[in-house]
Amino acid sequence: MFRMLLIWAALALPAWCSTRVLVTVVEQKTGKPVADLKAADFQVKDGGAARRVEAAEFTAGPVDVMLLLDTSLVGDVVQPFALNLIDQLQDKEQMAVVAFASSADLIQDFTGSREVLRRAAASVRYGNTPLVLDALYAAIDGGFEHSSLRRALILLTAGMEGNSRSSETDVLRLARRNGVSIYPVYAAGMERSMFERLARQTGGASFNLPELRRALQQNAGARIFEAVRSHYTLTLEGNLRLSERLEVEVAGRGKVKLTVSALPLE
Repeated sequence: MFRMLLIWAALALPAWCSTRVLVTVVEQKTGKPVADLKAADFQVKDGGAARRVEAAEFTAGPVDVMLLLDTSLVGDVVQPFALNLIDQLQDKEQMAVVAFASSADLIQDFTGSREVLRRAAASVRYGNTPLVLDALYAAIDGGFEHSSLRRALILLTAGMEGNSRSSETDVLRLARRNGVSIYPVYAAGMERSMFERLARQTGGASFNLPELRRALQQNAGARIFEAVRSHYTLTLEGNLRLSERLEVEVAGRGKVKLTVSALPLE
């Protein structure tokens, strides 16, 4: 009888006993998504232990985007680019506009109207202390309640951070818990390493705006949105919950340097 119960329990386990992770892979210099990778191209370590990749599915689909705007004293240097990003919105996609200083202030909730979003971005006023981490935490904490698609947050900032009370770890844990990928777009490189970590550990990508404009002969906003919409879903062997020490790498591709980021999917 006990043996029969064991057999029934094994049969009752779902066939999808595996773990999934969202991975974004872009060319480091241009931000161009890499779309031709196979499962064998990925190496995944969780807490130092290797996890076998059973499948890798590439998707380029619609997203719900929160546009988080820097309202610091020098934040107005990036305001014109906000309109460029708004113009990239496609059918079925929605965007919300949030301004940040010491907190995150909702200027416009999620909508598909580019005209409404343009007016919201134009209404932002500048002259505050740039507390980036506090703003990210506040925006992610409940800010996506009205979203229905994959959650992406584009942080448009001059690139400076004040003295936030929230830590980088606080923001990363909340983003992972809420399934939010962070895409910093910055004009100056003082906090470059922080922006890269925020992106790398949430399945996003970071963009140095001046460098991106120099590298491209086309619309930088279009390239950023191309990266935001593109990702892989990796299926890992086993159903163990992923730890905070998740590392994903891609096999070398010659002289082209790649940026790889990951977000565990619950």
